[in-house]
Amino acid sequence: MSSTAWLTVFVLAVFLGFEVISKVSSILHTPLMSGANAVHGVILVGAIIATGSTTSNVQLVIGLLAIVLATVNMVGGFAVTDRMLGMFAKPRRAPGDPGSGGGSRAGSGGGSGSGAGAAAAAAPSASSASSGPGASSGKGAK
Repeated sequence: MSSTAWLTVFVLAVFLGFEVISKVSSILHTPLMSGANAVHGVILVGAIIATGSTTSNVQLVIGLLAIVLATVNMVGGFAVTDRMLGMFAKPRRAPGDPGSGGGSRAGSGGGSGSGAGAAAAAAPSASSASSGPGASSGKGAK
């Protein structure tokens, strides 16, 4: 292919990519970009293969630049994905952390306070469990 044909394909790809990305809603943009990390890996492999078959120094420099940019793009994509997933992760606490077991009651009452805190934590679940089936049977009777 001639240089003009390659330039035409590149320009059309830029316009097509811009139109496709601009139509995606902002809520879906980050998950779609994180899913595209596999594509960035394929681009990196393609850049390595293309650079390996060069015949001139200019092609070698452009190929090495493509490898560096594809690597930065792929690593940055994984970093953004990791950060995005970290936003949804629950904070981890140590087992002995006072903030992880019942608040101030468990810390001030000693051994018996821990038991009272555990019983108090279990009480709401028992009352919600007993009110759950009663509410559903009342709706089913109507």
